[in-house]
Amino acid sequence: MAQIKPSKTARKREHLLLQELGERLIGFTTVELQELPLDERLRDAVLVASAITAKGALRRQKQLIGKLMREADEDAIRQALDARSADDRIAKRAFAEAERWRDRIVSEGRAAIEAYQEAMGTADDTLSELMTELQRTANERAAKSIRRQIFKNVHGALLVRARDDRIPQ
Repeated sequence: MAQIKPSKTARKREHLLLQELGERLIGFTTVELQELPLDERLRDAVLVASAITAKGALRRQKQLIGKLMREADEDAIRQALDARSADDRIAKRAFAEAERWRDRIVSEGRAAIEAYQEAMGTADDTLSELMTELQRTANERAAKSIRRQIFKNVHGALLVRARDDRIPQ
């Protein structure tokens, strides 16, 4: 039995979807592109597109990327981009949570540190030392630096926890 070939509209729709997927790659660094499952021609086309400023030339380069995407492993690229998006969401969530913990620790002191340590399941004395240092300082510049250190400590721990949560046991 003869196979029905897709209509021209269906082929064009599929090509545009591949081109959009390829356009998501524009702006990635060379190192980031190396981590993705791309062939060399597609990677080079994406890097060239990143450097183009002329509107017409960029449009043509995006069409080339769409054409090269036909030969690429679409599912592998999509999975890699989705995983990257998930990592970005996790990082943003950890950043916001670290800001909340920092603000709470600075305003509530010891009680917030204990709540944080209980939530994280750790008993690190660094936060207590930083809080004591913060309470002793009268210099606003030094206080800002200490608040930044509290944030870095909390943020680092939250990122490690988020990474550990993503690794299947």
